[in-house]
Amino acid sequence: MEAYITDLAAFLPNDPVSNDDIEDVLGRINNRNSKTKRIILKNNGIKTRHYAINPKTGELTHTNAGLTAEAIKMLKPHDDFTTNDIECLCCGTTGPDLMMPGHALMVAGELGLSGCESVTTAGICVSGMTAFKYACMNVASEFSANAVATGSELSSSYMRARFFTPLSDPGVDIEKKPIRAFDADFLRWMLSDGAGAAYISPKKSETAISLKVEWIENATYAGELDTCMYAGGIKQKDGLMAGWRETAAMEKSSEVPILAVRQDTKLLEKHIVETAMHRLLAKTVKKYKITPDDIDWYLPHFSSHYFKDKFYQGMKEAGFEIPYEKWFTNLYSKGNTGSAAIFIILEEIFKSGKLKTGEKLLCFIPESGRFSHCFMLLTVV
Repeated sequence: MEAYITDLAAFLPNDPVSNDDIEDVLGRINNRNSKTKRIILKNNGIKTRHYAINPKTGELTHTNAGLTAEAIKMLKPHDDFTTNDIECLCCGTTGPDLMMPGHALMVAGELGLSGCESVTTAGICVSGMTAFKYACMNVASEFSANAVATGSELSSSYMRARFFTPLSDPGVDIEKKPIRAFDADFLRWMLSDGAGAAYISPKKSETAISLKVEWIENATYAGELDTCMYAGGIKQKDGLMAGWRETAAMEKSSEVPILAVRQDTKLLEKHIVETAMHRLLAKTVKKYKITPDDIDWYLPHFSSHYFKDKFYQGMKEAGFEIPYEKWFTNLYSKGNTGSAAIFIILEEIFKSGKLKTGEKLLCFIPESGRFSHCFMLLTVV
């Protein structure tokens, strides 16, 4: 059996927020303008993004489950479709609304679903793809007649001034070493909100284009590399993590809130390209015997324009160079929406009118959490 994407939807809350207005929405730390925002934004290239925040009150306008439900309700794989038709719901996210129960169950509750298989996948950016892969396997194996997969983020909820404590090294010249600025303000100016959903069917659409799922390749290098991006814990001097259960120890040693999102930028710079391109990409193209000429569209989820050339160079060094004219991204207008990003990218190109039957799309989703990455090949049918 096979699996096809027959519809995609994206939900981005509220009006787009420009670079000049970010601090008006997220708030100013200690009532001061950020000294690093301009440099971070210059390097990440993002011009607008969306926040599930009321700019006047600073309160959230949506929950994570609510964002996800809104995207799912926008799906229309056929005229008679309703959300009650969903047989398998697979939801991935970085930051669910609750520690328990699972995010997918909260989404099912938002939609009023009953009797639907619901699966939650955890992680960071790749969590959307593990949800998607489970959905595809469920359909292809005939366990379900259809499935919906989602990725969603409510990053702004912990990027508001009331939740954020900046840690920056005053001795670092961020003009010369922008990677080091990620240690502090980076994530505030990088992450944003949104949700995306894909409808998976065992048959292609009879009335419109579909995307046949050829393969999905996931891999992690956690067994050899320390944690890079994290929340809910503190990284110790030996590189090991102290989790949120060790609250007392963390409160004594930590300068930041336990739930703050952190990133080890030295690890990020050293390993993100090497693990994604030199290792997983090289392994994947060999396994599936594909060449750059086979690819018509390359859909990368990269967190910042800063990494665009670095990933390109890494791809070139891996012997699989895809020219920029084949790249498609909406990072600059939609922001970095983590696990939702690939769904939001796919939705835009799927509905753009640009795709032609027979074209192949190579999707790339890296994750710095503990260096887990994903490549996926789709064919337009």
